[in-house]
Amino acid sequence: MAPLIERYPRVVRGTNKSGFIARKKKQEKRSEYAISQTTAKTAVITGAAGGIGKELARRMAERRVNLVLVDLNEDALKAVVQELNLDDTHSLIVAADVTKEEDVQNYVNKAVEKFGTIDYFANNAGIEGPMGNIDEQSVKALDLVYNVNVRGVFLGLHYVIPVMKKQQSGAILNTSSLAGLMGAPGMAPYIMSKHAVIGLTRVAANEVASYGIRVNAVLPGTINTRMMRQIEANSGAADQYQEANKAATPLGRYGEPQEVAAVMNFLLSDEASFVTASLYTVDGGMVGQ
Repeated sequence: MAPLIERYPRVVRGTNKSGFIARKKKQEKRSEYAISQTTAKTAVITGAAGGIGKELARRMAERRVNLVLVDLNEDALKAVVQELNLDDTHSLIVAADVTKEEDVQNYVNKAVEKFGTIDYFANNAGIEGPMGNIDEQSVKALDLVYNVNVRGVFLGLHYVIPVMKKQQSGAILNTSSLAGLMGAPGMAPYIMSKHAVIGLTRVAANEVASYGIRVNAVLPGTINTRMMRQIEANSGAADQYQEANKAATPLGRYGEPQEVAAVMNFLLSDEASFVTASLYTVDGGMVGQ
């Protein structure tokens, strides 16, 4: 978030009268800013150091939302803070392993301690896991993907929902995947986990609607992220895999992280106040094939 002085450029003083007007305008702007911060919203974003998480943080910072950025990689979080020019007053980074209950409880507690509320929750952390047919996949790989992509999402819901219930309001967005609607071979742990996230989303939405809490899921398709590069590499034929994906996408290209973040930003806003239990695909039309 830009420093206050950048958001409210000073008015150049001229005569004494213009100087008085300039000072008055500055005081009014400061007062407006103080009021906005008194009622400022707070968002928790897991997987915030990744491509999509970072772009969501960028968009929410533009809305002057207080940000709690969560990721396993603390150095990467610091880089995000620097890139987005976030200040300590309106942001907080928390290194956390989303598979560990104590880590999840900690990032929720720290968010509430610093900002008082959690208005928006982007339950976004996830991994892709190895590729291979079911009979070739190890149980260890299955457990790792399941723990991050399903247990991590469940734990986030488990600890954030009570905060939002107390507030009688909130918006939650779980990151699933287009894979959650498909059964493509070679990625059983990942696809299974993303189907599970859709199920969790629907259950949670029905459980908390009476508390004024909305729960939705975003389902990205092939997006230009580190995860997609890794999936391509794991396929053993990255170039061919990429071209096949583009050919299967009506728009004929990969999406960009900011295109997914734009949809997420909408769902985590009052503009989506009548949207819950919904699945939003951001996939260039692939779901329609």
